[in-house]
Amino acid sequence: MDRFVFLTFDGLSKGAVLAAFALALVLIWRAARIVNFAQGAMAVAAAYAAYSVTAATGSYWLGLLAALAGGLLLGALVERAVMRFVDHRSPLAEVIVALGLVLVVQAGLGMVYGNEFRAVATPFSRTALEVGGIPLLSRHDLFVFGAVLLVLLGLALLFTRTAIGLRMRAAAFAPEVSRLLGVDVGGMLTLGWALASAVGALAAMLVLPTELGLHPHAMDLVFVSAFTAAVVGGLDSPPGAVVGGLSVGLILSYVSGYLGSDVTPMAVLALLLVVLLVRPGGLFAATAARQA
Repeated sequence: MDRFVFLTFDGLSKGAVLAAFALALVLIWRAARIVNFAQGAMAVAAAYAAYSVTAATGSYWLGLLAALAGGLLLGALVERAVMRFVDHRSPLAEVIVALGLVLVVQAGLGMVYGNEFRAVATPFSRTALEVGGIPLLSRHDLFVFGAVLLVLLGLALLFTRTAIGLRMRAAAFAPEVSRLLGVDVGGMLTLGWALASAVGALAAMLVLPTELGLHPHAMDLVFVSAFTAAVVGGLDSPPGAVVGGLSVGLILSYVSGYLGSDVTPMAVLALLLVVLLVRPGGLFAATAARQA
């Protein structure tokens, strides 16, 4: 029983990080109707900016601000300089361009920083607090939960309580009609990419201290798990992304704990396959459709 409790809290901790990254995928989907396969590479690029600032100043928080600012700028740059010129009539074109962007970003990071793993600082201890002799959550885990909750509340307020959130959704669903109504569709797309990239950068800053460290390919497997979480919850649903992230985190923890870590990639792919076959719109698809 103690092992089950430990694996449950460990899974919730991992799931919270996956939920943060899944929220970035959901945000770009709601803003531009695109699955950004370059999200992981862009997040790593922002994390390298944080690494440089932290190394120069000794402050984790300045590094975090640099990551968020770098994510905003990189997202806006990618939309303005790359994705805006893609033929959006073909979904395959967007996927191919995004995968090409992954190769360019990772190669550039490798040339500048090298391909060795680098340790990433964390502002809080990763030593798990014990309750009844069972290690549960660390202070870093609590920091992750708080950050994910703030992002979720922020997205909820943005898309349901603000005019700019409504314009972003209108620009994504009906760009031609939105232009006729005076909405700056191009500006809304740029804003969506910038915000999604910033959320992805935050997710990278939360997950990298718990993984092997900083590396140009550090977010590759995280992207696969987070994409699965977004699909499970529904790509158009921020609450679904959180539920999906926590669910995937729990599955990964149980599979790793009882069957071995080598089986976890297969478990993620099996879950993704089952969801796509049984409910391709995700668990929250019906609610999202009514809201749209």
